[in-house]
Amino acid sequence: MSDNAATGSAAVTALFSHGRLTAIPRRTARREQVLTHLAQTLFERERDYTERQVNEALLTVHDDFPALRRYLVTGGHLTRTRDGSAYRRAR
Repeated sequence: MSDNAATGSAAVTALFSHGRLTAIPRRTARREQVLTHLAQTLFERERDYTERQVNEALLTVHDDFPALRRYLVTGGHLTRTRDGSAYRRAR
């Protein structure tokens, strides 16, 4: 299965305008598709990121980067060290 199929690319694409996420979906399934897409497109596997780097990457797609970061961590897309000093793509 391709990454596009896994993320529901048509549904995800509809939520973006000019490369920016128009709104964070309220529906869990739809939000999960967006989070999967963001994790796959913004973060490389096997690479550590600082919180600042995560924030800057998320800010390129939506102004509410703290909410996106929180959703990515709680949804298991990004892991965070106990002290919050490093993040890593989980899937």
